[in-house]
Amino acid sequence: MKLVEQSLKYGVTVAVGVILILIFGIMALLRIPVQRTPEISQPELSIRTTWPGASPEEIEREIVDEQEQHLKSVVGLVEMESSSKTGRGEVYLEFQVGTNLQDALVRTANALNQVSSYPEDADEPIIKTVNISDRPIGWFVLSPLPGKEDEVNVYHYRDFAEDFIKTRFERIPGVSDSSVFGGSPLELQDLLNPNALAERGIGILQLREALRNQNRNVSGGDFDEGKRRYIIRTTGEFESPKDIEQTIVTHIEGRPVYVKDVAEVKVDYDELRDYVRHNGLPGIAVNTRREIGSNIIEVMKDIKKEVADMNENLLHPMGLHLAQTADKTEYISRSIDMVSFNLIVGGTMAIVILLLFLRSFYSTLVIALAIPISVVGSFLVITLMGRTINVIMLAGMAFAVGMVVDASIIVLENIYRHRQMGKDTLTAAHDGAREVWGAIFASTLTTLAVFIPIILNRIRLEEALLTEEFQDEYLQYKRDTKRLIPFIY
Repeated sequence: MKLVEQSLKYGVTVAVGVILILIFGIMALLRIPVQRTPEISQPELSIRTTWPGASPEEIEREIVDEQEQHLKSVVGLVEMESSSKTGRGEVYLEFQVGTNLQDALVRTANALNQVSSYPEDADEPIIKTVNISDRPIGWFVLSPLPGKEDEVNVYHYRDFAEDFIKTRFERIPGVSDSSVFGGSPLELQDLLNPNALAERGIGILQLREALRNQNRNVSGGDFDEGKRRYIIRTTGEFESPKDIEQTIVTHIEGRPVYVKDVAEVKVDYDELRDYVRHNGLPGIAVNTRREIGSNIIEVMKDIKKEVADMNENLLHPMGLHLAQTADKTEYISRSIDMVSFNLIVGGTMAIVILLLFLRSFYSTLVIALAIPISVVGSFLVITLMGRTINVIMLAGMAFAVGMVVDASIIVLENIYRHRQMGKDTLTAAHDGAREVWGAIFASTLTTLAVFIPIILNRIRLEEALLTEEFQDEYLQYKRDTKRLIPFIY
């Protein structure tokens, strides 16, 4: 009980300590990230390999099967799933709980390096971390302004959305990345004439090799001439459709056959494969994802400011408008506001009831001060532990407020009893707190003991936070990211 004696003896020091706790607690409160549920991290990786124009069967046979043969021996791997679609193959790896994702990334990359070869036109595989928290926090649709529907073909603004809207989103602090869905990119097309090819006996492979061999720059080294050094470099990359048309495919009877003789070269938009419609009008969807650990509320505020600036200064003069169709922070704000309101109402009702029963303003004031001091002080601990403000944390805090009120009532009532016995204020406070501290400490330990298994089993608690609906959305997100536009309406 030396702590009680020292607290009574150095009251000013205790008061200063309480003030410092309040100050640092408020500072911590302003910096704690806000989200709906605690951060959930799944040790999973995804591997995406693109092979334009290939069928699902070819993707599976030439790419996915080869990758799986080497990935199945990765240390810590629990489950492996794969999917093959037109032009794309994906492999999902799930590791043991507690696996370091950085180590898993290195092991996975080393396993993929053992794949002997990929099809000639296939891109290098891309490894990404898969995390439930990576779900988009907002969806936006680029569409024509009212009255501009006939003048603006928004599907032709795919490249514009990637070059301007997507990049501006990704420059916002707290945004990890952004994706664009819908529309057609601009590309250089070489439309073959089958009759002209057959007439000259030229195959598609021969035409492709001719274009590939001549569309490159070749370094010829360097040489010294006096005091100067010259670098030799042969430039052959195509810079315009005319350069492609003038490319020689072969020679027939001594005469060159140009690309323009067997094909039409033009710059046009790719075939429209993904469709997005908003309020019955065509559009292009853009989403945003937040960085893990960032404040989702603040991030969304910055995103909305950026959208307003783009609409006013960039899009409206072009006859376009970027509208937000989904905002994950709305539900989070409503949930946190509801729990915060219940916390405030519960504390206020407890103070009113205490005032009615104790009938002492100063006694009630002591308990009333204990509530905000303990709550604000807990934010400092939350920041130091790297946790976030969420519905679960606020609900637990509301439960803890009840414990604080109960302990305060017991101590204050016992102090009041000693005061009625004729003891002075300091003696009554010392004797009253000394008599009940053991019971209060034991009661608090008993309550904490209930939550010890949950603390030790935190991973299972996080999985329990996922509702069936949330899990279904997550599985759909893993298996079909190409068509995942669930919030466009």
